[in-house]
Amino acid sequence: MPRKREIKKREILPDPKYHDTLTAKFINGIMRRGKKSSAEGIFYGALDLIKDRTHSDPVKIFNQAMNNVKPLIEVRPRRVGGATYQVPVEVRPERKIALAIRWIIGFSKQRSEKTMEEKLSAELIDAANNRGAAIKKKEDTHKMAEANKAFAHYRW
Repeated sequence: MPRKREIKKREILPDPKYHDTLTAKFINGIMRRGKKSSAEGIFYGALDLIKDRTHSDPVKIFNQAMNNVKPLIEVRPRRVGGATYQVPVEVRPERKIALAIRWIIGFSKQRSEKTMEEKLSAELIDAANNRGAAIKKKEDTHKMAEANKAFAHYRW
Protein backbone atom coordinates (compact mmCIF):
# COMPACT_ATOMS: atom_id res chain seq x y z
CA MET A 1 0.00 0.00 0.00
CA PRO A 2 1.42 3.38 -0.94
CA ARG A 3 1.99 6.00 1.75
CA LYS A 4 1.56 9.06 -0.40
CA ARG A 5 -1.72 8.69 -2.29
CA GLU A 6 -4.42 6.32 -3.47
CA ILE A 7 -3.71 4.28 -6.58
CA LYS A 8 -6.15 5.13 -9.35
CA LYS A 9 -7.87 2.25 -11.09
CA ARG A 10 -7.05 2.17 -14.78
CA GLU A 11 -10.06 2.76 -16.96
CA ILE A 12 -10.58 -0.09 -19.41
CA LEU A 13 -12.08 1.02 -22.69
CA PRO A 14 -14.91 -1.11 -24.11
CA ASP A 15 -14.02 -3.53 -26.89
CA PRO A 16 -14.54 -2.36 -30.47
CA LYS A 17 -17.00 -5.04 -31.61
CA TYR A 18 -19.52 -5.37 -28.76
CA HIS A 19 -18.80 -2.09 -26.89
CA ASP A 20 -18.65 -3.90 -23.55
CA THR A 21 -16.02 -3.42 -20.84
CA LEU A 22 -16.41 -6.98 -19.50
CA THR A 23 -15.49 -8.44 -22.89
CA ALA A 24 -12.52 -6.04 -23.03
CA LYS A 25 -11.32 -7.31 -19.63
CA PHE A 26 -11.75 -10.89 -20.81
CA ILE A 27 -9.73 -10.20 -23.96
CA ASN A 28 -7.01 -8.66 -21.78
CA GLY A 29 -7.06 -11.85 -19.69
CA ILE A 30 -6.54 -14.01 -22.78
CA MET A 31 -3.74 -11.78 -24.08
CA ARG A 32 -0.16 -13.05 -23.79
CA ARG A 33 3.02 -11.07 -24.52
CA GLY A 34 1.03 -7.98 -25.56
CA LYS A 35 -0.57 -9.66 -28.57
CA LYS A 36 -4.01 -8.14 -28.28
CA SER A 37 -5.07 -8.80 -31.86
CA SER A 38 -4.43 -12.54 -31.34
CA ALA A 39 -6.46 -12.46 -28.12
CA GLU A 40 -9.30 -10.63 -29.89
CA GLY A 41 -9.21 -13.22 -32.68
CA ILE A 42 -9.49 -16.06 -30.17
CA PHE A 43 -12.33 -14.41 -28.24
CA TYR A 44 -14.38 -13.33 -31.25
CA GLY A 45 -13.81 -16.72 -32.89
CA ALA A 46 -15.06 -18.42 -29.74
CA LEU A 47 -18.18 -16.23 -29.73
CA ASP A 48 -18.79 -17.09 -33.41
CA LEU A 49 -18.54 -20.80 -32.53
CA ILE A 50 -21.00 -20.27 -29.65
CA LYS A 51 -23.41 -18.58 -32.06
CA ASP A 52 -23.13 -21.50 -34.50
CA ARG A 53 -23.60 -24.16 -31.80
CA THR A 54 -26.37 -22.61 -29.71
CA HIS A 55 -28.18 -20.41 -32.29
CA SER A 56 -28.56 -17.63 -29.70
CA ASP A 57 -26.85 -14.37 -28.75
CA PRO A 58 -23.23 -15.22 -27.81
CA VAL A 59 -22.81 -12.10 -25.63
CA LYS A 60 -25.75 -13.20 -23.46
CA ILE A 61 -24.22 -16.66 -23.10
CA PHE A 62 -20.84 -15.08 -22.22
CA ASN A 63 -22.46 -12.85 -19.56
CA GLN A 64 -24.45 -15.80 -18.18
CA ALA A 65 -21.26 -17.86 -17.96
CA MET A 66 -19.45 -15.05 -16.14
CA ASN A 67 -22.32 -14.62 -13.66
CA ASN A 68 -22.43 -18.37 -12.99
CA VAL A 69 -18.68 -18.61 -12.33
CA LYS A 70 -18.32 -15.54 -10.05
CA PRO A 71 -17.70 -16.70 -6.46
CA LEU A 72 -19.61 -15.11 -3.58
CA ILE A 73 -17.28 -16.10 -0.73
CA GLU A 74 -13.74 -17.44 -0.44
CA VAL A 75 -11.32 -18.33 2.34
CA ARG A 76 -8.34 -16.20 3.32
CA PRO A 77 -5.61 -17.37 5.68
CA ARG A 78 -5.52 -15.53 9.02
CA ARG A 79 -2.79 -16.13 11.58
CA VAL A 80 -4.01 -16.07 15.16
CA GLY A 81 -1.75 -17.04 18.06
CA GLY A 82 0.57 -19.35 16.16
CA ALA A 83 -2.22 -21.11 14.25
CA THR A 84 -3.35 -20.28 10.73
CA TYR A 85 -7.10 -20.39 10.14
CA GLN A 86 -8.90 -20.36 6.81
CA VAL A 87 -11.40 -17.55 7.38
CA PRO A 88 -14.37 -17.20 5.00
CA VAL A 89 -14.81 -13.67 3.62
CA GLU A 90 -17.01 -12.12 0.96
CA VAL A 91 -15.36 -11.46 -2.39
CA ARG A 92 -15.12 -7.87 -3.62
CA PRO A 93 -16.89 -7.16 -6.96
CA GLU A 94 -13.64 -6.49 -8.89
CA ARG A 95 -12.10 -9.69 -7.55
CA LYS A 96 -15.22 -11.69 -8.49
CA ILE A 97 -14.76 -10.66 -12.11
CA ALA A 98 -11.01 -11.28 -12.02
CA LEU A 99 -11.42 -14.77 -10.53
CA ALA A 100 -14.16 -15.71 -13.00
CA ILE A 101 -12.02 -14.59 -15.95
CA ARG A 102 -8.95 -16.42 -14.62
CA TRP A 103 -10.86 -19.65 -13.95
CA ILE A 104 -12.64 -19.74 -17.31
CA ILE A 105 -9.44 -19.07 -19.28
CA GLY A 106 -7.36 -21.46 -17.16
CA PHE A 107 -9.78 -24.36 -17.45
CA SER A 108 -10.27 -23.63 -21.16
CA LYS A 109 -6.56 -24.21 -21.71
CA GLN A 110 -6.78 -27.60 -20.00
CA ARG A 111 -9.58 -28.89 -22.26
CA SER A 112 -8.93 -31.47 -24.95
CA GLU A 113 -10.36 -29.66 -28.00
CA LYS A 114 -8.00 -28.74 -30.81
CA THR A 115 -7.87 -24.90 -30.98
CA MET A 116 -8.12 -22.31 -28.20
CA GLU A 117 -11.29 -20.92 -29.83
CA GLU A 118 -12.98 -24.32 -29.54
CA LYS A 119 -11.75 -24.80 -25.98
CA LEU A 120 -12.96 -21.36 -24.89
CA SER A 121 -16.34 -21.66 -26.58
CA ALA A 122 -16.94 -25.10 -25.02
CA GLU A 123 -15.97 -23.84 -21.55
CA LEU A 124 -18.22 -20.77 -21.88
CA ILE A 125 -21.17 -22.91 -23.00
CA ASP A 126 -20.59 -25.31 -20.11
CA ALA A 127 -20.32 -22.43 -17.62
CA ALA A 128 -23.53 -20.87 -18.96
CA ASN A 129 -25.26 -24.22 -18.39
CA ASN A 130 -23.86 -24.52 -14.83
CA ARG A 131 -21.43 -27.34 -15.54
CA GLY A 132 -17.75 -27.61 -16.38
CA ALA A 133 -14.49 -27.19 -14.52
CA ALA A 134 -14.88 -23.45 -13.77
CA ILE A 135 -18.24 -24.07 -12.07
CA LYS A 136 -16.69 -26.94 -10.09
CA LYS A 137 -13.93 -24.59 -8.92
CA LYS A 138 -16.54 -22.08 -7.71
CA GLU A 139 -18.46 -24.82 -5.88
CA ASP A 140 -15.24 -26.10 -4.27
CA THR A 141 -14.44 -22.56 -3.11
CA HIS A 142 -17.91 -22.23 -1.58
CA LYS A 143 -17.63 -25.67 0.10
CA MET A 144 -14.29 -24.69 1.61
CA ALA A 145 -15.81 -21.48 2.97
CA GLU A 146 -18.83 -23.39 4.31
CA ALA A 147 -16.57 -25.93 6.04
CA ASN A 148 -14.59 -23.14 7.74
CA LYS A 149 -17.63 -21.11 8.79
CA ALA A 150 -16.69 -21.71 12.43
CA PHE A 151 -13.71 -19.36 11.99
CA ALA A 152 -15.82 -16.50 10.59
CA HIS A 153 -15.43 -14.54 13.84
CA TYR A 154 -11.72 -14.07 12.96
CA ARG A 155 -12.73 -11.90 10.01
CA TRP A 156 -10.89 -8.58 9.98
